[in-house]
Amino acid sequence: MKASGIGGQAVLEGVMMQNRDRYAVSVRKPDGTIQTKVEKVQDSRAVSTMKRFPILRGVISFLNSLILGMKTLSFSASFYEDEDGNEQELTKGELTLTLAVSILLAVGIFMVLPYALSLLFQKFVTNITVLSLIEGAIRMVIFLAYVWAISLTKDIRRVYMYHGAEHKCINCVEHGMPLSVENVQKSSRFHRRCGTSFLLIVMVISILVFACIRTPSPIMRLVLRLLLVPVVAGLSYEVIRFSGKTENKLALALTQPGIWLQHLTTKEPEDDMVEVAIASVEAVFDWEGFLAGKDASSCFPKEVEAA
Repeated sequence: MKASGIGGQAVLEGVMMQNRDRYAVSVRKPDGTIQTKVEKVQDSRAVSTMKRFPILRGVISFLNSLILGMKTLSFSASFYEDEDGNEQELTKGELTLTLAVSILLAVGIFMVLPYALSLLFQKFVTNITVLSLIEGAIRMVIFLAYVWAISLTKDIRRVYMYHGAEHKCINCVEHGMPLSVENVQKSSRFHRRCGTSFLLIVMVISILVFACIRTPSPIMRLVLRLLLVPVVAGLSYEVIRFSGKTENKLALALTQPGIWLQHLTTKEPEDDMVEVAIASVEAVFDWEGFLAGKDASSCFPKEVEAA
């Protein structure tokens, strides 16, 4: 296996693929055709500098992935009209508001709620470390229940199928096979650099980090947890980055729980879904050059290089 450096995510009836500072979104439109958009990620000089430092680069990458995820989801949704026949692509202001609300909901559900529920055990448990472990267990249960529950809906199941198509395309190329529907379908739908694995690692590392908070004040413990969220995200990024570059036993052990979770968050795609994923890959990644031995960092299609 040779790492390509490309990654992506599933969107509504499509796939986004990113190669360094370029990303492409390919969507299967209602008329059956595939629409692809290619754009460049513009980082300021300060952000580019911060990306050089461990931990900090993970925080930046996490925030960028949230913003890019919202933009690509909005683009894919624009091809499908609502009940009133209106296009659904969000404006910049609406994207900002949606992102802010999403972050607040995530913090409330996966951070504040588990902590509040763990305080119910204070009558029986006085050890702060044990309470932190109980909190972590509650957080994990809530997260897994959420992932399982949304997988039961029809629309999310299709997104999970496109998620599988995304992984299978990357695995196909990284294992040295030409990018065709047949070869992609023979590839695994599980990948160690998946965002699902990242979220699971976040859960595990948060348990370890929060267990180190020793203050007796419940309010201060909550405040410190919220302040340490970027640190947890940064550490998790370094773990997933390390594991994606090697196949030693430690890396495989670190990512195996994420692979198990991908049995829920990825599904086997249909051939037409694979076609969409291939279109997204080919828009930003020269897979033929990569298979021929070209360095992954310079594997851009000619039209992307020209832009």
